[in-house]
Amino acid sequence: MNTNNEPDEMRSEYDFSAGVRGKHSKAYTQDSNVIVLEPDVAAVFHNAAAVNHALRLVINGHCG
Repeated sequence: MNTNNEPDEMRSEYDFSAGVRGKHSKAYTQDSNVIVLEPDVAAVFHNAAAVNHALRLVINGHCG
C-alpha cells in the first residue's frame, strides 16, 4: 500500500508467484531482538550503543 503519493515502483515483470511468505522469519526472530522505541525515547537515544549503555546502567543499579 503506497500512502506517500508517489507512483508504485513495482514493475509488471516482477514475478513473486514462487515466493514463500515468512521463509526467513523464524531464523530472524531467533538471531535478533528488535525493539521499537517510542518517539520521545528515540529522540534521546540516537543509536543502539546509547540505548545499551543506559540499560546497562539500570541493570547495574546506577540509576533510580
